[in-house]
Amino acid sequence: MAISKEEVLHIADLARLELTEQEVATYQEQLSSILNFIETLNEVDTHDAVETSQVTGLVNRYRDDEVRELSTDERADLLSCASSVSEDGGVIVRKVFE
Repeated sequence: MAISKEEVLHIADLARLELTEQEVATYQEQLSSILNFIETLNEVDTHDAVETSQVTGLVNRYRDDEVRELSTDERADLLSCASSVSEDGGVIVRKVFE
């Protein structure tokens, strides 16, 4: 399936991209190649294929969250990694929202 130059320009416009003529030609070729590959995949008979989301047998391992008090040494060790600590012992971070 060949993609036209106009389609590439439309996609670029949607993505807010400014493309040169050379880039348009390159993307036209690459996108056409991708669509041809997808068409090939659509021809494969998958009627009897079993749906899978994970094939290696791995499973997620979770542990229960555990709240515990830190010793003074453990707290000091953790805070020593911070670049700045406030007077009350908290870590100072930059604002995310203003």
